[in-house]
Formats: sequence, C-alpha cells, structure tokens
Amino acid sequence: MTSTVDAPRQSTSPARALACRGCGAEFPLAAQHACYECFGPLEVAYDAAALGAVTRAQIEAGPQNIWRYAALLPTGQDPATRVTLDPGLTPLISAAALGAEVGLRAPLWVKDDSANPTHSFKDRVVSVALTAARELGFTRFACASTGNLANSVAAHAARAGVPSIVFIPGDLEQGKVITTAVYGGELVAIDGSYDDVNRLCGELVETDEFEDTAFVNVNVRPFYAEGSKTLGYEVAEQLGWRIPAQVVVPMASGELLTKIDKAFTELVEIGLVEAPEGGWSVFGAQSAGCNPIAVALHNGTDQIIPVKPTGIAKSLNIGDPAAGAYAIEAVTRTGGWMDYADDDEIRAAIQLLARTTGVFAETAGGVTVAVLKKLVAGGKLDPDKETVVYNTGEGLKTLDAVAGQVGPTHRIKPSLRGARDAGLLG
Repeated sequence: MTSTVDAPRQSTSPARALACRGCGAEFPLAAQHACYECFGPLEVAYDAAALGAVTRAQIEAGPQNIWRYAALLPTGQDPATRVTLDPGLTPLISAAALGAEVGLRAPLWVKDDSANPTHSFKDRVVSVALTAARELGFTRFACASTGNLANSVAAHAARAGVPSIVFIPGDLEQGKVITTAVYGGELVAIDGSYDDVNRLCGELVETDEFEDTAFVNVNVRPFYAEGSKTLGYEVAEQLGWRIPAQVVVPMASGELLTKIDKAFTELVEIGLVEAPEGGWSVFGAQSAGCNPIAVALHNGTDQIIPVKPTGIAKSLNIGDPAAGAYAIEAVTRTGGWMDYADDDEIRAAIQLLARTTGVFAETAGGVTVAVLKKLVAGGKLDPDKETVVYNTGEGLKTLDAVAGQVGPTHRIKPSLRGARDAGLLG
C-alpha cells in the first residue's frame, strides 16, 4: 500500500458549539436543532484557530471522499467512528456544449453528485449526521424524506448494522420507494405531503419510544446540514483551489444553497483560496410547483408563504422551507437571483443536459438546468463568468418524468431490408 503525503492530521473536532442563526445564542454540541431562547434554527460554530490551521496539503493527503475535509467538519475526525458510505469527489464535468446552447461564453461545469453511492448528494449529509448520531449515543437512524434522503439513510444503516425507520409521502416515485425498501429497514409511507411527514417526525422525536432514534433532518439537523459544505469544498479544490464566479443550486429547504455559500466563505476566511474578483454569486432554482422561496424573492421579501407542492420535481417539494429566508439572504448578499421552471421546462432540460453532457439527471437536475437557461436569457446571470451548476441526483430514480418523451427512434424488422426501408442504409 502506498502513502500520499505525510501531512498533519487533525484528530479532534474543530466544532465548538451550536449557535442560533437568529439571536446568536450558543449551546453545547448535542442533539438539538432549535434555539431555547428564540426557537431559531441552530448551526455548528467552529473554532477559528482550528480551521485556520488546515492546509491544502492536509486535505490533498486525505481519502478520496468527503472525509478529506474532516478537519473542516464537526465530526468524523477518527475514521473508526464514521457511519459512512464514503461519498464525495464526484465528477466536475466540463459542459461546453450545454453552455453554448444556453448562451454562455465563459466555462460551464456540472458538478454531478449522481455518482455518489446511493446516487444523490444526500450521502454527504447523511454520512456526517449519522457519524455525529453514533457519537451522541443514538441506536436507531431515521428521517423524513422526499426520496433521496430515504435511500441514503436506509443504506447507511444497513452498512453500519443499525436499525432504521424512514418516513416518506405516500405518492413518492416508485423508483425511490424501491431503492429505499431494498435495504431492509422499516419504511413508513404516509398519506400526506412531505410537510406532513416532517411535522409527524418532529412530534415522534419528542416521544419516549423514539428517544434513542436520530432523525437526521430533525434532532441532529445541525450536523446533517454541515455535510452539504463538502459540495463547495470539492468544487473549489477541483477547480485548482479557486471559487467559481457563479453557481446555480437547486432548492428544497434552501439549506444546500446556504451551505455551499458558507463553504466558499470559510475557504476564503482561512486562506485556502482567494475570492474571485468581484466575489461569487449564488443562484437558486425551484420548481414552479413548489417555489415559495423564489416567489418571496421576486416579491421583495424574505417572508416565506408556505405552499402545497405539485409537479414532477418531488425531491424539491418542501412547501414550508426551513432555510428559505437564509437562502434569500445568501442570494441577495452575493448579487445572485432565483427563478423556477414548470414541468415541461424541467423535462426539456433533463434531455438537454443528457444530450449535451452525457449526464442523466433526476427532476431536480432538470430544474437547475432549466433555471440556468432562464437566468441567462433574463440577463440575471453573466454569460462571461465561469459558472457551476449542481446536479444532485440520478435520472434513473425519476424515469416517469421523461418516459413519455423519449424512446426508440426507429422500429424495424431484423433484416437489411428493414434497415434500408427505415433509412439506416444509404
């Protein structure tokens, strides 16, 4: 076995507390997701000196997955404690043909997280959340999910030999139901929307029967959210330790967008990269069937009005997005924008991405590409600045979205005459 570089390892967590995003109150690193003072959401706060000691060499000497950034994460510094499928270091694909079709002149990249073990970015957040959950003493893993998170929690639990119980809306795509159930954990389908599912999980976590259960996006949510930062870290590293001028990110709760922005900010603050000239701009993408964050921004407010989700982009169907106001703040502060796409635009964008890059995205990826196209056409996104779009999941999970749009281009008899009659010969 060969070694890379004998770079120093950080064996302790750089996290120092949970801090309220509203009032700033701080709490110990525990299974807590809401502030006891103002009921605002909590996120992990770090020791600046610990983060500042991290070097590029240390990261580059790490494993070929998200744990190369362990010194920047709240948990998992000891490999023996990790609950993980080792996701990360997914492809950053040059997308020149896509860029040309949508009107970009500067380089365009697709960060393709469908290459993760359960084929979505959720493997990143689940690895971090469940590693923290094990350290906190939980003995069962759970989540409320629109599909991809369910896949990931069930798979992580199976790998770790830990019981799991996953809650999903009853109308979820069959591909995502099967790719959760196959891992053998409990799978509970609920007659209601994702918001109904999430509300029930918030109630269950307070019961005695679930006191030993870690709901990755409820009681250990602050740790879960930090896993998304690795999508920002990786893009910067894969671009040669620089931050792209523009990123387009799909939005459900809005948290992924805020954490990518947080990752870029941290990298600049600790000196691992320099900010691009003029800074970076963050753009958000939603489905027209569930667009409360984008609508609020368009209306000039950060007050999110919950909606009842519709449309084919079910993985983004969170009608009452917890981080919506924070996503609006990040977009506004960085000079970005948000937009949304209807079902027909999503289907067309899935095919456009596949045809120009060889990447088959689920509906969330179609949303992102469709919104990219709109942002360029509307003059919101600069065509002369380098841009990265995020594809967060695999198209095989949402086949129904394009099943009626694509198929055989010819149907022939098994003979040369059949091929000739179809115009395939001469």
